[in-house]
Amino acid sequence: MMPAHKNSSEEKPLTSLPAVAAGELSPWRHQSVLVVDDEPGMVSFLQRSLTPRCGWVATAGSVEQAAELLGRRHFDLIVLDIALPGRSGVEWLHQLRDQGFAGDVVLMTAYADLETAIDALRAGAADFLLKPFSVAQMLNAVKRCFERSSLRRENFVLRRELDQRDDSVEGMVGDSMVIREVCARIKRIAPTPSTVLIHGESGTGKELAARALHRMSPRGEGRDAGPFVPINCAAIAEEIIESELFGHVKGAFTGAAAGREGLFYYARGGTLFLDEISELPLPVQAKLLRVLEERRVRPVGSEQEVPVDVRVVAATNRDLVAEVNAGRFRSDLYYRLQVVEVRMPPLRERLEDLPDLVEYFIGQLAARLGLPELRRDEAALARLARYRWPGNVRELKNLVERSLILGYYADDFSLDEEEIAAAPAPTFDAAVTANAAGNGEDTLAAIERRHILGVLDACKGNKSEAARRLGVSRKTLERKCAAWGV
Repeated sequence: MMPAHKNSSEEKPLTSLPAVAAGELSPWRHQSVLVVDDEPGMVSFLQRSLTPRCGWVATAGSVEQAAELLGRRHFDLIVLDIALPGRSGVEWLHQLRDQGFAGDVVLMTAYADLETAIDALRAGAADFLLKPFSVAQMLNAVKRCFERSSLRRENFVLRRELDQRDDSVEGMVGDSMVIREVCARIKRIAPTPSTVLIHGESGTGKELAARALHRMSPRGEGRDAGPFVPINCAAIAEEIIESELFGHVKGAFTGAAAGREGLFYYARGGTLFLDEISELPLPVQAKLLRVLEERRVRPVGSEQEVPVDVRVVAATNRDLVAEVNAGRFRSDLYYRLQVVEVRMPPLRERLEDLPDLVEYFIGQLAARLGLPELRRDEAALARLARYRWPGNVRELKNLVERSLILGYYADDFSLDEEEIAAAPAPTFDAAVTANAAGNGEDTLAAIERRHILGVLDACKGNKSEAARRLGVSRKTLERKCAAWGV
């Protein structure tokens, strides 16, 4: 230990810092630190103190060396000396902030005065250490920085969840045999770290199942619970999805004026939910496969790989085997994802849950909309049970919300006959049977084309409605139409 520097503020005792005993995991095992100092003794002291506690510690003797390291990989914290050969630490910190670096920086100096301290604060230093300092002082400064970083990450994830959250349900609703089997399967596999593939039609609640897997796992329990980070792979342009997932370094591509962490970084210690994974471009599929196998991420433009501790849950409303056979999805990635599968049943297979779902949505939506609840009506529920629900639970929720807003029969849950008697969209199996019987061309691609164009024609060219009936995104439908010259 280096001699402690006496100051007027009393240091927080180290009893709040977990000990790193043999075989015990450090609370900072996911964090990376860059130490920049030209004194070999100080570098050795910091490296010995931080290496057992942090996942990665790198050192540099000058600003130039540090900038080169920072350009190759992300660091959660920089411990930076002010007096360095060439450019000073404060000058480099000003430059880092101008370039968009958002990480924490702890400045060190042996010659502190009021002007230096003010300059350090203006440059954006998170903390200030006066040499010589003790291990306790240094570790407490690092601890404060990591806690602030954790709060920023949690706020980022919370904002993203609020932006993307579907308020349809908070938990599994219903008591049918199929939904009980789904719940039992989720309870069995949630505590494991295995990758999970969820498949089912659009609107069946795949994200709900993914959130349940996270919430019931060790990653989603207790005060140290990790985040649940969802991403819709179909909603992000192909040219930026790699950067969105894995991050990028400064200058990696045109417009990359500063480095940025990806969603794998923000999901550390938690669960990353990849919805509509079939929409990932093939090059990104290859990179995702490598991440799943090696648990390391390489940001775009970087030469260094960063270890990640993330559970991946993927979901799709497409037949991935058919996608593999058509050359649109990698077979090795498919087999890596389907370690454990969960199938979300369509609403037509669990019609006995309709009363519970309707009652749940009425209570939830009436409170949110500030409207009176509608009374349960057995005749209306019987008519609901005769509909095939191509949009599944999401369509049911929308129908209940529309009914509350329009106030059909005011004090009665009664819906327009046109709503219930609307012709259901043909199922894929029925379309295959009908088309195969009437045409000698029976390849999977030809059957898919005829079925999609048939549904599009039935919708009078309305792509949004056709995509809803088919259970795919409008982007997917437009891509296929463009490929067919439609």
